[in-house]
Amino acid sequence: MGGLAAAADLARAGVDVTVCERAATCGGKMRQVMAGAAAPYAPVDGGPTVFTMRWIFDGLFGDAGERLEDHLGLLPAETLARHAWRKGGTLDLFADVARSADAIGAFAGAAEARAYLAFCARSRDIYRTLAGPFIASERPSPLDLMARVGLRRMPDMWRTMPMRTLWSALGDDFRDPRLRQLFGRYATYVGASPLSAPATLMLIAHVEQDGVWLVNGGIHQVARAIQHLAERQGAQFRFGAEMQQILIEHGRVAGVLLANGERLAADAVVFNGDISALTDEARPVPVTAPQARSLSAVTWCLAARTSGFDLEHHNVFFAEDYAREFDAIFRQRRITEAPTVYLCAQDRGEAGTFQPGTPERLLALINAPADGDRAPLDEGAVADLTARAFGLMQDCGLSIEASGDPVVTTPSGFHALFPATGGALYGRVNHGMMGSFARAGARGRVPGLYLAGGSVHPGPGIPMATMSGRIAAARLLADWSGGPAKRRAVHLPVSSSG
Repeated sequence: MGGLAAAADLARAGVDVTVCERAATCGGKMRQVMAGAAAPYAPVDGGPTVFTMRWIFDGLFGDAGERLEDHLGLLPAETLARHAWRKGGTLDLFADVARSADAIGAFAGAAEARAYLAFCARSRDIYRTLAGPFIASERPSPLDLMARVGLRRMPDMWRTMPMRTLWSALGDDFRDPRLRQLFGRYATYVGASPLSAPATLMLIAHVEQDGVWLVNGGIHQVARAIQHLAERQGAQFRFGAEMQQILIEHGRVAGVLLANGERLAADAVVFNGDISALTDEARPVPVTAPQARSLSAVTWCLAARTSGFDLEHHNVFFAEDYAREFDAIFRQRRITEAPTVYLCAQDRGEAGTFQPGTPERLLALINAPADGDRAPLDEGAVADLTARAFGLMQDCGLSIEASGDPVVTTPSGFHALFPATGGALYGRVNHGMMGSFARAGARGRVPGLYLAGGSVHPGPGIPMATMSGRIAAARLLADWSGGPAKRRAVHLPVSSSG
């Protein structure tokens, strides 16, 4: 997404842009997987599934003189997610805060409903404090961030709670452990543990309340829409073009070498792979060690008939001990005995086409350590995880009858798709007060190299990665200001090895 956004902005500015993508389609982690028993197989979104922060995409299209809604079918979701617990209880959260508060009151009591409203107010304040100075700006240091916020708003900065963990802050608000689980899950949106991630991440609650959209045709359509925007601005795309090396001559970027031996000259390269795939000569921060990697996952893409549990588009199934899950992943480097399961029922919801009694498209996901380059899961381990994950959903009342074998992707599979990651899906893990500042910025170490994607500032996720591409393009153009209006081709490897 970062490479696509950078391509659109740079091409619009008059730069000759070629996007090199080793896959057959655009989108990187926003991929589709063909699942089902027989042709025609069902295209299942096999990566990110939540579309938020629409203002970023409205800005990208608006700056090109276009409207996002003319190129992408979006419907606002009324139900944000349905949550279920193995020991009992089901709770829906809604885009309407008052409706969610009423649901929480019926689920856990009036005191918890009041705590939720206070939590929402803090989430809104944190988001408003950080949206411009951090999310939409080049990577700041802590001092830079304080300067951007301004002295008069220092109390607001303090209320972002960077020195506390999300888990501890939620303990101040919620007495029901199920609610602490539910809102602690926001840390996993950036591949972190709620026990170690900063409480600042509670801003994600406001992001969702500000709007979650369902995408006609699946979330992959977002990537395709930005690809077509870039093409309309003049960018060219080459698929099946794997980058093998960034060429450096006389101390600066000179182009890229493709796996087929072809050399492409360029004055600049915007690299959208994981930062760990770069060599020390080009990488602006140390390689991400296994212990500092964010979460990986095991995913199942399938077409199946379901019964016993009324699914929404987004569903989460919890066991009892949430803290144990993250201790297992980050300290013991294993998947816990009863992992939380996220299930995206892609034909449900406001944009859904679900017909009862027919197979529907499903993506199931559990968290895993990013050790795909060191400890691949064998068939027996995958079978055991399948039994545990689908068994938890069964315990919550959901029966799943698959049409054909699910397509399973493990951390080693994600490592193969996204080299040098170990399967980490979110770059460096955002743990501790300084975690948000540990990511690389838009500039590489070598002149002419620029960085985008979920492993650099402002972080992972569809909107953040898209913003990283816009920031990289703006930095490149600012560095070029005063020079020729048009330069040689800028090559943008969107998800290549490097």
